[in-house]
Amino acid sequence: MRSTLLWSAMAAAMGVVFVATGGLANAPFRAPDNVQANAQASENPHPPGYAMGGTNVSPLVFENVYSHIPAQCYIETSRGTQNACQFCHTNGLHMLKLGNNTPQAGFEPRVGDLQLEYAFAPLLPSAPSANVNRWENVLFPEKLREKVRAAGHDPAAWDMQAWVREDNWSPAFAQRPGDVREWDAGQPHPFRMFPGLAPADLPADEDGFVRSDSAERGLMRDEKGWITGWRAVNFMPYGIFTPMTGSVSGIYIRLPRIFMQNAEGQFDPAIYAANLDLLERAIQDRLGDDPPAHYLGKAGGVAVERGLYPLGTEFAHPLHYVDVEADGTRPETGRFPGTRAQRVKEVRYMYKWSRYDPRQFPPGSKEESAPIHGHDEHGWVDNGAGWYLAGFIEDEKGALRPQRREELAQCIGCHSGTVAGEPASFVSGTGNTIDSTWSMARKYPGAAGWKEMDYLGYRADPAAAIDATPGRAAQGDPLNRFLGKGEFRYFLETVVGASLYGDMPRAIEAHLSREIRRDQGYAEDWPALDASHVEAFQNAQSRRQSLLRAMTARGRHLESDGTIVGALFYPPRADALAGAARYRQVVVTQSYNKGKDVFEQTPVTFRYLRAADEGFLHQDGRPYAVGEVIVDRSEHMDDPTDFVYRAGDVLTLIDPDKPFESGGTYNADYTPLLAEPLVFEKRP
Repeated sequence: MRSTLLWSAMAAAMGVVFVATGGLANAPFRAPDNVQANAQASENPHPPGYAMGGTNVSPLVFENVYSHIPAQCYIETSRGTQNACQFCHTNGLHMLKLGNNTPQAGFEPRVGDLQLEYAFAPLLPSAPSANVNRWENVLFPEKLREKVRAAGHDPAAWDMQAWVREDNWSPAFAQRPGDVREWDAGQPHPFRMFPGLAPADLPADEDGFVRSDSAERGLMRDEKGWITGWRAVNFMPYGIFTPMTGSVSGIYIRLPRIFMQNAEGQFDPAIYAANLDLLERAIQDRLGDDPPAHYLGKAGGVAVERGLYPLGTEFAHPLHYVDVEADGTRPETGRFPGTRAQRVKEVRYMYKWSRYDPRQFPPGSKEESAPIHGHDEHGWVDNGAGWYLAGFIEDEKGALRPQRREELAQCIGCHSGTVAGEPASFVSGTGNTIDSTWSMARKYPGAAGWKEMDYLGYRADPAAAIDATPGRAAQGDPLNRFLGKGEFRYFLETVVGASLYGDMPRAIEAHLSREIRRDQGYAEDWPALDASHVEAFQNAQSRRQSLLRAMTARGRHLESDGTIVGALFYPPRADALAGAARYRQVVVTQSYNKGKDVFEQTPVTFRYLRAADEGFLHQDGRPYAVGEVIVDRSEHMDDPTDFVYRAGDVLTLIDPDKPFESGGTYNADYTPLLAEPLVFEKRP
């Protein structure tokens, strides 16, 4: 049994000590050697050796020690019929040597296959167990409701429609000091790392460029106005941050000024657009047989590197509440497209400050007990793989505040990579990121992807009832480059759910009950789930998988015009507002470290529904009852000298040898790249 965390356990067993985590809380930051090169590349005003003022802290002092392991990683797979694991734990990008050295599907023995095993290992042999699920808000929503009531709040009295339409982004942006055209405000301040993207300048224009009426925010002018350097990215979402999950994104990228200038140092929008296109091709592995060696214009000395961003790259990521009446066309609902509400849950930011080449470090060589370097008051951490990650989240009243390192450790869990050597810094990561990022890999190629994130071109139906599908998509299902089928179709066929939790929201259940019926040519009616009996539950999940695959084979996940069926992607307004109210309970209790995803009731994928011969026990040896919420799993406890000691010993029950045609879901090489030119599934 192996895991992404096992290297630290193996190192400890061999007597290797990388860093003492207990006494580094006030360790000074040491600027690496390439700060000067970075400053020159981005024309950063800060001198070489400029310090961010961060300190180190061990994750062992956190309330949620393993907050870098998302709650989704603890779900059951319904005896392998639901494999959400493959969308993070994959070898695909590493096999392509495309900006990833964290293969997690059996490529590296010390890492193991995280589609097949709950092999979480402790950060240190003496650390708390990693096989305990600490995401209490996700597991026990009723406990969160009790805390909210005890604090004097009545969620039934909340006007969630008004709440999601309040602008909390602009007041936060107004607090950012310094020149917003620079990546860092350059002075100690809670909002020093708040991205210099003014919400007043949004939405971006039709070419994706964010323009401003303010010369103070502009870097160059064209016939449409001041170009701020930010450009919107439109990408194919899946399983996370979708309207059905209650959170939707905007994504914006900005490169350093030299990428915006011609060889003479004059700002040139055409040069900038060409350099952004080059970067897109580098990230998406589309540089061709005769790849360009360097970027254009004044950036002509910067190499185009396959799978890597240049130093000084910035990403801004506002994460919005869902407003299904907002599609960017109705001023009364706000100016953002794609169900993006005015209110943001978070504003996230990434800045590539240090050279990182994943090819330098072999998989499995990272040391996950290292301390996290960052700054609680200023809201940032170092991901250990070349990027600063900053985050600003709602305080108990809904105003944005800097996130603390324990909260930002969740970001490192997804946005990181494998690094070895000194100085050690906490790293984590997944197999599906390219240079620690998600969005650019999934960007729609070309012009379709240089625009505001619009969630399949969503258009609201003003006449829709509060409990009905609120609108429709204007876009179809883009083909995955390697699967030969649409991304959304493949997700439905292998997850049998709407998100990485494997859950099936009530609105989707209702749609499938109408669509999948014996009298419409299916083998049977859509079956309900019975979680009171193990055999009945597993049988129903297997039948649901077969029926969903029959539906997608007919192309019935698509409308007659080829667009994705809205009922499968957009929640009714009543459901969206109820989801927002559940999340607001996390806000008023400030309990983000216990889970941001709150369901009406515990998802069935967190309940114990295994046959006796495939079961496991609580860590204290007690048997699980049928339907009991899974709070922990057993571990290897036989040999304290074995490097797998205290690592999880439970199988997911996903069968790597079961063919897809027989209901199999295993895919060791899932790769999140779309076909180019852009091709959509066609309905037969």
